[in-house]
Amino acid sequence: MIMKKYIIILFCAAELSTGCKKFLDENPKGLITDANAIQDIPGLDAALTGAYKGVTRVWARGFLNASTQGFSMGGDDLTTIPGGNKAEFRQLDQFDVVSTNSHIAMIWNGCYKMIQGANNVLANAPKIKYKTPADKAKIDGIVGEAHFLRALGYYWVVRGWGSIPLITDIVTSVTPDILNIKKTEPKDVYKVIESDLAAAESLLPTTKRDPGRPNQGSAKALLADVYLTEAGWPIKDVSKYALSAAKAKEVIDNETLYNFNLVDLSVLWAGNATAIGTKEEVMAFHASDKFGGSTNSFTGAPTTPPEEGGWEDYESEINFFYNFPAGKRKDITFHTIFTKSDGSTVTWQNSIDGHPYYGKFRIEHNDRWYSSMPVHMMRYAHVLLIYAEAQARSEGTPNTMAYTCMNRVRQRAGLPDLTAGLAGAAFADSVVNERAWEFAGEGTTRWFDLQRLELVETANANKNVNDLKPIGAITKDDYWFPIPQMDAQINPNL
Repeated sequence: MIMKKYIIILFCAAELSTGCKKFLDENPKGLITDANAIQDIPGLDAALTGAYKGVTRVWARGFLNASTQGFSMGGDDLTTIPGGNKAEFRQLDQFDVVSTNSHIAMIWNGCYKMIQGANNVLANAPKIKYKTPADKAKIDGIVGEAHFLRALGYYWVVRGWGSIPLITDIVTSVTPDILNIKKTEPKDVYKVIESDLAAAESLLPTTKRDPGRPNQGSAKALLADVYLTEAGWPIKDVSKYALSAAKAKEVIDNETLYNFNLVDLSVLWAGNATAIGTKEEVMAFHASDKFGGSTNSFTGAPTTPPEEGGWEDYESEINFFYNFPAGKRKDITFHTIFTKSDGSTVTWQNSIDGHPYYGKFRIEHNDRWYSSMPVHMMRYAHVLLIYAEAQARSEGTPNTMAYTCMNRVRQRAGLPDLTAGLAGAAFADSVVNERAWEFAGEGTTRWFDLQRLELVETANANKNVNDLKPIGAITKDDYWFPIPQMDAQINPNL
């Protein structure tokens, strides 16, 4: 019984509350690990679909929910309400996280389930026989996606927990070694992530198979972000800045080939079908309101105020809103005038919660809270700003391309160009600030920037009087989360 439970939990079949039943009821094609289970390309493709399912089950695991924002609530762009049923969000916002927190478990379980699915594909792919070059290309593409997904999963887990269980082989039986697996240090986890992305880069096509899937450019872009992170805390290998800039440049120089570009903010955050599958998507998990209602859908209700029937999961910190540069991007990013059921309106300052909310996640018909909106894991603006920061930090002086990349993002935001003449460190700091505004509230950037640059303490030092405050002094121990309790109880090494 213990061994069965361990498999379900450690290899991310674990679900929250009633989720174990959901796991057992799911289509097993993406989960089967028997040596003879996958015998052809359709079977291998079904296993890949199982990997994607790991992070796209709204109420069970993954990123199609407010746990993504909860995970990043230690930054200065996100907060939650001081009362009600948001205690677990408050833990994250106030650096008082316990191992039973369901939001960290949502990401942990989702990422490891995606990793499990990717391992399944990678173990079985060499056994698939093919007859034509077209068949081989299909297999290569599937394998490339599996490498990409495994890298993405480990990237989130290593940044969230530091030393973690590293599993790269398929597990078909339970052994004492598996039941007592030890944690791997971040530097060794990053080696696997780099290797996976190099493999993905070599195997993936230049054109996305479908929206919501990676292509070769996606692998390059994620690797550029990984290098940028490794240059900071805790790895602190500053030689990675040059690698980050070089890899991001490969993407930017070939943006037409990869079909990447910036799109107008009114399209990016339209909250309707025009926002799905845009050129901005370097990698996004696509949602759907067509299969089981809310099961695989994206909801805007977590960042909707109570005046409009929202769930109040997360909102903007007040000083972050005040400091945000005025202009088109600010107007689209935030929702500040709330309409009550009787048609009357109230400004955020006079609202129940007294905070601005994020407008960028609202859907077109906000009375129908579930939708097919994508969740962006990386946007093209991210690639441009990766290059700008990494190049400036690696060479000491920003070059013309760094300014061009920075100003492409600022021009779209309705801001004036940054003029030449800044020293490398000052320019890089400006890019970090730009990233804060550009990716505000998305949960994919600001917290991780503060973490890698060791700015978490500074960013949380001067809260607005109406924002939640950290409980106790912030230390490096607060940069990582506790291992979710269910897994830690089974294996004392965790």
